[in-house]
Amino acid sequence: MSILIGIVGMLLTLGIGYLISNDKRNINFKAIGVMFGLQIAVTLVMFKTAIGMKIVEAISNGVTKVLTYGYDGIDFVVGGWIPEGTTVFFVNVLMLIIFTSTLLSILTHIKLLPLAIKYIGGFLAKITGLSKVVTFNSINSIFFGQSESLLAIKGHLDKMNDNKLFIVSTSAMASVSASIMGAYMSMIPPQYVLVAMILNALSALIIATMVAPIKKTEDEEINIKEVSNTKSVFEAISVGALDGGKVALIVGAMLVAYVGLISMIDAGFMSVIGMSFTEILGYIFAPIAYFMGVPSADMIQVGSLMGTKLATNEFVAMLQLQEIIDTLSPKSVAIISTFLVSFANFSSIGIISGSIQAINGAKAGIVAKFGLKMLLVATMASILTATMVGLFS
Repeated sequence: MSILIGIVGMLLTLGIGYLISNDKRNINFKAIGVMFGLQIAVTLVMFKTAIGMKIVEAISNGVTKVLTYGYDGIDFVVGGWIPEGTTVFFVNVLMLIIFTSTLLSILTHIKLLPLAIKYIGGFLAKITGLSKVVTFNSINSIFFGQSESLLAIKGHLDKMNDNKLFIVSTSAMASVSASIMGAYMSMIPPQYVLVAMILNALSALIIATMVAPIKKTEDEEINIKEVSNTKSVFEAISVGALDGGKVALIVGAMLVAYVGLISMIDAGFMSVIGMSFTEILGYIFAPIAYFMGVPSADMIQVGSLMGTKLATNEFVAMLQLQEIIDTLSPKSVAIISTFLVSFANFSSIGIISGSIQAINGAKAGIVAKFGLKMLLVATMASILTATMVGLFS
């Protein structure tokens, strides 16, 4: 029954995408079908085959092993500050971003990552018939943050029509940055972080190209030199470390603000109506959680986490998930963990608009106008990804 509900939920998500499309005649159903098939294949292999599960386990263990070296650096700087056996979120989670950001910067500088992204994106363009810039940006968004992924295609922004601009902006919002992958893996089951990062790239393209179709364009050349401007490995290390430090501080500051505000708002709602704000969010999003395949016993809790993530950010919701994860069914954990791995929230509208403003001021106004629609589509992409994972969990 839960599988049937999940299938209905996916059809509803795709149906809404079709209904809000601004050019139904030019929807590339072939591309959507190919990407949907890729999603099924990836999820099936990762969760339902022995070799797939071994690969996921090996990657998770490998990432965990690499991250232990980052903890050596953290311990060197703050060792002795934290009492034995205790955990401090900023130290144990956020400071790790500095190390992963540095690794990402090195891989980018030596062009290993950009080349892989270029050829994977080119292959996806070939089998779907979509624009190379669109598919490159989608794969690029798996590894880089919202601002960085858009910087890599800045040379193409002038030629973009509104629909193509919508797609690349939505792909950026529906993704996460690999630099904070380690932080996520320390908070939720790592296998769901890995699958979400892959599937979100496809989900964003599926929904966004349905909502804002683009006609086949002329052959486009991707210049990977725009991905990184560092002159040496040592500069890449410095830039990566400093960028990671900035991200850690920004996330820490946002968490102080959002967690405090949520606590204050919850207290206010409790004193007035006897129900917290997060509980209200749970009831609002419970029907969506149900059609994603979440068991009825967990709908309210999962719905609350979904609403919290949308209103604040994924870190706040992940912290709340940690507190209740043992009370949820494995299927619910799989669905909500996957859903949370994206940048789709209200603050991302400003981040993406600001990034476009810095790169190409003429296009910033266009992005600002479709900000809410972009958030809706990016959230639908997260729903599609989470529902897909729920079907195989």
